[in-house]
Amino acid sequence: MYDFLIAPFVEFSFMQRALAGSLLLSLSSCPVGVFLMLRRMSLTGDAMAHAILPGAAAGFLLYGLQIVPMTVGGLIAGVVVALGAGAVSRFTVQKEDASMAAFYLISLALGVLIVSLRGSSVDLMHVLFGTVLALNDDALTLISLITGVTLLTLAVFWRALVAECLDPLFLRSVSRLGTPVHFIFLGLVVLNLVGGFQALGTLLSVGLMMLPAAAARFWTTRIGPMCGLAIAIGFAACVAGLLLSYHASLPSGPAIILSAGAVYLASIIFGVRGILNTRLARHRHRTA
Repeated sequence: MYDFLIAPFVEFSFMQRALAGSLLLSLSSCPVGVFLMLRRMSLTGDAMAHAILPGAAAGFLLYGLQIVPMTVGGLIAGVVVALGAGAVSRFTVQKEDASMAAFYLISLALGVLIVSLRGSSVDLMHVLFGTVLALNDDALTLISLITGVTLLTLAVFWRALVAECLDPLFLRSVSRLGTPVHFIFLGLVVLNLVGGFQALGTLLSVGLMMLPAAAARFWTTRIGPMCGLAIAIGFAACVAGLLLSYHASLPSGPAIILSAGAVYLASIIFGVRGILNTRLARHRHRTA
């Protein structure tokens, strides 16, 4: 049991860094995923994950696989796409989901094109799918800063974020925080996707944000416990995914996301609000 569960994290420093980085990402992105899900903006998170690609690719084109240029480029691209999609939906007849889809498709194609101009297929795979086992000290520092900023922001604006999830019109009618909180939250989404990009790439970073949150939704209806449970599921998925990657020689990023996906599928069936319990409750109600 020790050799299977603990030894890989004790004997290899790359496994230790991968575990630390993925756990920090779970601590930061899973609560953001809960709010994203409750706002019915889950697909927006996926679109934003693709939106950071051209900025990160531009940083790669100019400076290679260096963390700071790719991070700054990803942040700029994410903000530009978010503001652009919002402006299109506000000043034209097109809805925000359609404009976001258009922007993210353009961003994805542009990012792949930019990476292909200089890099190889290996570089493209690195940008798209990440390399959690290759996290260095600079990447861990960046992820730690993002986690700290996210947790501090959530603590300060917790009540406003909860109120906007439940009734955004009411929040705007009684407080001036409605619109600022919305943009602060979008900033947290972009920030965490950029952090996740370092480990899981642009295509999978949203997975660690949304799958634990979606799984937690089947176990509780209260936002606080839902965030805590989502973090716990994220932790478990990271540990299980890294162990699966190590012992079965599988790509680490997809293994982590598939582990979270397995918990999600199990929650659909066995959760308090899952299929089995819902049907049992209905059966008891009919026979009562």
